Amino acid sequence: MTDVPQEALDDAAAVLHSALAGDTDAVVGTFDAVVDRAGVVGAYEVAWYLAATMVGDGVPDGMWTLDFPGIEEAAYDARWVARFVSAYANRDVDTGEALFGAALADGQLSDCLLTLAGSAVATLRHRDRR
Repeated sequence: MTDVPQEALDDAAAVLHSALAGDTDAVVGTFDAVVDRAGVVGAYEVAWYLAATMVGDGVPDGMWTLDFPGIEEAAYDARWVARFVSAYANRDVDTGEALFGAALADGQLSDCLLTLAGSAVATLRHRDRR
């Protein structure tokens, strides 16, 4: 993972805490506060850390293809999350930034970030059950 400022890690922890509690308003509020304080770049850093949370540690270098059956039929936000997490797994910052910019331009960024937070929480819960 690229260097993420401590403030972004703290914000990501707040997003995860709120998402674990099922408080979508607090998730949105945290992202809004990040944008107010650090701009879209700050929100990107938080999203990148959430993707890191999903992928986990120890991913060997190389090109990874993540299997998301039926992804082309999924809603915009689900496709975005799958592609954003894939970009993280492949350490492809350029693609991650392009996806983030596209979601912003399409007016879908808020939904995508909510879905990313929910997916990160689902991943953490799944790991806890193992």
